[in-house]
Amino acid sequence: MIGVTEKLAKTNGLLSELCARYERPREVVKLLAVSKKHPAEAIRAIHAAGQCDFGENFVAEARDKQRQLQHLPLRWHFIGRLQSNKTRAVAEHFDAVHTVDRLKIAERLAAQRPHYAPPLDVLVQVNVDAETTKGGISAAETLELANAIAQLPRLRLVGLMCLPRLTDSFVEQRQPFKRLATLAGTLRRDSGLALNELSMGTSSDFEAAIAEGATWVRLGTSIFGARPKQ
Repeated sequence: MIGVTEKLAKTNGLLSELCARYERPREVVKLLAVSKKHPAEAIRAIHAAGQCDFGENFVAEARDKQRQLQHLPLRWHFIGRLQSNKTRAVAEHFDAVHTVDRLKIAERLAAQRPHYAPPLDVLVQVNVDAETTKGGISAAETLELANAIAQLPRLRLVGLMCLPRLTDSFVEQRQPFKRLATLAGTLRRDSGLALNELSMGTSSDFEAAIAEGATWVRLGTSIFGARPKQ
């Protein structure tokens, strides 16, 4: 796993460079290692190198890894589309969910979060490009959903998330991230909601996300390499 740890070190170095370039405090921009389709051994290796936050898209796959790594102090983030029949497993075994876009899902997470666990961190996914193939709520509907989530027990509303369409243009990459950051700022100002986290940016566009205010960048390929073919 030497290659994985070297990639992690290189990625962290690049994040520091980008934070300096865009005048962002390094401690504000956090790395979420997207470990879907990668084995528990790879997670174990980069945890030993200092990485504690991991993102998974599929509940069954994540639960298998969690059982294998249960003695490690890891923080698990769910970043996939969440179906109603999977909410209990997420409520019981994850620390954060980045993709809440329906009140029904939030209500189920709140009801199923164990009483002994700390509040589950929740981010509202916003469909910044209005793509019909992707999850997320519209910008116009975000305030209503965010207000409703903020009233639910056992949840802690912390911010917004987006997954914009892919483009190779750096200028175009920045635009949806700027829209999300502006939306979060507007909601904080007008409603008082504590939307301080912005989960945006993947291995293909995280520089643009950092430039526009990301606090979580979700990187998989940059750290683990290409996902194994199934």
